[in-house]
Amino acid sequence: FFGLTEVGKPQAGETLVVAAASGAVGSVVGQLARTLGLRAIGIAGGAEKCRYVKEELGFDDCLDYKSGNLAEKLKAACPNGIDIYFENVGGDVTRAVAPLLNPGARVPICGYISNYNDTDITKAETPFHILKALDDVPEHRFFVVTEWQERWPEATEKLGAWVNAGKINYRESVGEGLENAPELFRGLLRGKNFGKQLVKIADE
Repeated sequence: FFGLTEVGKPQAGETLVVAAASGAVGSVVGQLARTLGLRAIGIAGGAEKCRYVKEELGFDDCLDYKSGNLAEKLKAACPNGIDIYFENVGGDVTRAVAPLLNPGARVPICGYISNYNDTDITKAETPFHILKALDDVPEHRFFVVTEWQERWPEATEKLGAWVNAGKINYRESVGEGLENAPELFRGLLRGKNFGKQLVKIADE
């Protein structure tokens, strides 16, 4: 919520792109953007996830990065450029997005999951490297939710109202047993889950 509203500074009519759009963070970011009057373009891996993002979450479009030609697909989906890129992934996705960022664009950096399995983090190319190499460097920064801890009740109230009104939908992936948590976590990093990954440890 605050990553989009405070770092992204959305304005109605702008275009937002968010990767990992079927996940817990990306799915909410895109729906928030639509609620605030923006065009929301998602990026996800596979036709099933893209269908979910468009048909169930109501994004304007969703691009399957696994099917290739992501840069060309982005150009077609964002003819007026990109005003906000909500960064969850990094890597090839960020390289495809970067040339389309408009002057004055904002990039809230929530994470960059494509780098999480790198064995040598000193050589990893992060979103900061990619964005700072642009001629027109967009406003961008990493954020943590505790920056706005005193405003959590405000966010909870607004998000709860939008969920109750059907403006924000969600899906949960539930795994059974604490002993399976490590494998479920590895699956999350590989993009196997839809929405929020949960682990059920008891019936009550």
